[in-house]
Amino acid sequence: MGDVVIAVDVGGTLMKCALVSTGGEVLHSVRRPTDRERGPDAIVEAILGTLADLAVQARSFGGNPLAVGLTVPGVIDTDNGVAVYASNLGWRDVPFRALAEAKLGVPVALGHDVRSGGLAEARLGAGRGSEYMLFVAIGTGIAAGFFPRGVGLDGAHGSACEIGHIVVEPGGELCGCGQRGCVEAVASASSIARAYAAATGHDLGAAEVAHRAAEGEPAAVAVWERAVEILARGLLTGVSLYDPDTIVLGGGLAEARATLFDPLEKSLREKATFHTLPRLVRAELGDEAGCIGAALLGLDRLKEISA
Repeated sequence: MGDVVIAVDVGGTLMKCALVSTGGEVLHSVRRPTDRERGPDAIVEAILGTLADLAVQARSFGGNPLAVGLTVPGVIDTDNGVAVYASNLGWRDVPFRALAEAKLGVPVALGHDVRSGGLAEARLGAGRGSEYMLFVAIGTGIAAGFFPRGVGLDGAHGSACEIGHIVVEPGGELCGCGQRGCVEAVASASSIARAYAAATGHDLGAAEVAHRAAEGEPAAVAVWERAVEILARGLLTGVSLYDPDTIVLGGGLAEARATLFDPLEKSLREKATFHTLPRLVRAELGDEAGCIGAALLGLDRLKEISA
């Protein structure tokens, strides 16, 4: 197996775990439940135990663990390796880097789950070759990251590029963040499903709403067109702020493909004035992107220490 990075991408339901080569190839992968119902302290212990188990597995396969890349949701202090806050998992100020380095004895990088997926797309996926890539993941919520020359920008407080919480419709629908009229409040997968249920009384996932919109069902078309309109406003704000050459869309909603991309590109063209519109492409790495990105962070940390 040779030199590997231990990569764990923590979500609200599952931990995606992998042993990744120094070239970004996933050599071994496994999934474990996050078990968030057991509480934040138990989750932290489960994560550390999983990292230790992966180190044992790597060595049993003839591998040499060089570093760890760990990605988690919420607000992250990447410089100090601290998970500051995660509402879904209930923790505050968890010093993951120090805890994991003490347990495994190798360098550890801590990153944000979505931005790590974007890093993988920037260097090895749909954004490779891009100089200024904006990554936007559209799922239950909407999260984003900006990657000039393959390096993610975290911001001063670990919360840069929150395109999902740009207000594009003042006084609009209430968002989970407390504001009204955010992009996420209308254009996320959960918001699309909620809007369709309110209009029809039928509970369907966003993917099915997209399918019905493509088939021309009036209620689905109305919900979908509104979501695309709001998403286009958010993306155009991102273009104004960051001037990307590429926007990579990931997350479950991007799997709607032409049903999303065709009207979205049209709406962006109609709204653009002084803007130079970037190319708009679908993410390539799927649900392995988070683990690959975590591994890249681990390698970056190793280089940083070795420099």
